[in-house]
Amino acid sequence: MQDFTSQQKRLGHPYLSGNFAPIQQEVRLTLCAYTGVIPEEFAGGEYVRNGGNPVTNEALGRDAHWFDGDGMLTGVSFARNEEKDSIQPHFVNQYILTDLFLSSKTSSSLKTPILPSIATLVNPASSLVAIILRILRTNILVILSHLPGSQAAIKRISVANTAIYYHDGRALATCESGPPMRFSLPGLETIGWFNGKTNEGEPGSQMNSGFGGRGLLSFMKEWTTAHPRIDPNTSELLLYHSTFVPPYVYYSIVQSTSKSSKHTESPNGRRLLNVPVPGMSGAKMMHDFGVSRNHTIIMDLPLSLDPFNLAKNKPVVAYDPTSRSRFGIFPRYAPQDIFWFETNPCCIFHTANSWDSVVAESSSDLPETEMVNMLVCRLTSASLVFSAGNLAAPMPVQDIPADEREEEQCRLYYYQFALNQSTTDRRNKITHQWSLSAIPFEFPSLRDSVSMSAAKYVYGCSVSGTSFGAALGRAVKINALVKVDVETLIRIGMQNTPNQIIGCVDKRCLPEILASNDPNDPIKVFQMPGGWYAQEPRFVPRADGKSEDDGWILSYVFDESQLADDGECRPDSKSELWIIDARNMRDVVAKVRLPQRVSYGLHGNWFSEEDVQRQRPVEKVRMLPKLYGKGGSPVWQMWMWTRKAIEEWLH
Repeated sequence: MQDFTSQQKRLGHPYLSGNFAPIQQEVRLTLCAYTGVIPEEFAGGEYVRNGGNPVTNEALGRDAHWFDGDGMLTGVSFARNEEKDSIQPHFVNQYILTDLFLSSKTSSSLKTPILPSIATLVNPASSLVAIILRILRTNILVILSHLPGSQAAIKRISVANTAIYYHDGRALATCESGPPMRFSLPGLETIGWFNGKTNEGEPGSQMNSGFGGRGLLSFMKEWTTAHPRIDPNTSELLLYHSTFVPPYVYYSIVQSTSKSSKHTESPNGRRLLNVPVPGMSGAKMMHDFGVSRNHTIIMDLPLSLDPFNLAKNKPVVAYDPTSRSRFGIFPRYAPQDIFWFETNPCCIFHTANSWDSVVAESSSDLPETEMVNMLVCRLTSASLVFSAGNLAAPMPVQDIPADEREEEQCRLYYYQFALNQSTTDRRNKITHQWSLSAIPFEFPSLRDSVSMSAAKYVYGCSVSGTSFGAALGRAVKINALVKVDVETLIRIGMQNTPNQIIGCVDKRCLPEILASNDPNDPIKVFQMPGGWYAQEPRFVPRADGKSEDDGWILSYVFDESQLADDGECRPDSKSELWIIDARNMRDVVAKVRLPQRVSYGLHGNWFSEEDVQRQRPVEKVRMLPKLYGKGGSPVWQMWMWTRKAIEEWLH
């Protein structure tokens, strides 16, 4: 077992210290104090956020990455108090009881997580032997979990730590390394895995083949995107599954079985499970995709996630800035009819919105051109992947062509793809590609009801004086929430087209935007007070609102004046949930004081009172198993001693 000095533990890791440090304390629904006025629209609903929270965190000198860690859900439920005619917020946080979490909790010898850290896989300094040993260790622990003496077998390796969504009566947590995991509202108890057909823990459920199907590679084919899309009109759930072997990507559509007057019938009306998507160039770290009303967009970017890289003397996760970015677009129900578009290399972890449009040709003899539009958070390098693991990004092995060199940035970016294949000069052509604003922009969200259409507003996060690819040894902290009028900026860009790829519509920096007094400014910024930091914003609409932005955004916030002199959080540190007016991006209408801090995490979602009430019945929830005692026959005791010795040797 590796030995770590107290100095290493004190110094820590930027994504394991301060308010990034994991929280071990779980809290059942607890009444919270608040100031201001909680809008009536919040009554009966719940805001929940997901994030990595490593349960085995004793070895602080280990490899670690912000994307690692066991999933922990943190929520604020806005319960109705009929007697007092009021809304009472309640805080709750619970670990997601995945197979890995249960196995970790029942293995007393664990000091480091079962899975290798992403930092180990992306680190160019990691030797082939070191990576193979880490993978071998994981495999041995998985095998041990299936042998006598184990109380929790590891059948799936997902930590379910990334995002959450609601579909067809189920609240689901996601991660790319497995299928979605259902949890309950408002208590956040873990129910079980959802395989596209049935859900563990529901009455009469039998976990037959679903995502992944049957066969040798079925376990890999059920690895599901952390960012599925739900059509607000048809209520279809659209997902993809990334693997390490050809064709590399599979595609699924799950229909909703519930009947609701606000949803229209799907024009196709059938489930697709694991349909191959042709044309991918290799195994990629594809974290998100785009979906419009009629089309799906798959991204084949030069960021590989491929264990076979080791045979080429490359890290498992590797970025090639001399390669190309490829976008594959196909009709929603026909992935075999995919068309590919190429452009300069980049990284995209999150798409904001995608929609269809039609452009009329200037000559009446030419047909109209069908366009697919997409807004993304585009990074010009993979530095975020490395900095989030406290690693320096490697220098390119080959020279980057001069016309493809770009400054380090992460911006809200617009693509428009022309699909009219009958017009030769537009065939597979990206007609527009430029950024809407020069400020750093990540963690995008929008009003759910306008997704997959030409939405006017996109909300997100920004930072002052840096980019989302933070410097080595320093974590990214969000001190500004942003609302962008993308409709206006795209229109300005169409009228006065910026340079393709490197161009930008609004070139102002964050202080210049904050200094603006223009009530019609297309970019509005909520600047956090000094020393306060926010997390991803989520929109809650006002009932019968008069505009798309008529509502509020929610964000967990933390005051870092609560940090001790060594940069760590004091035991009594607390976070708040702020409710901010989305129209003026200025007024905080309510602040909910939480009983403990909420570590900086990943993605959240708003669940309405109707979502909570329409949840499917549950027969059984997951629970921590009872630990074995020390009794048993001499043979059993010898086996248990041997097990423990193996685990301690591995840890």
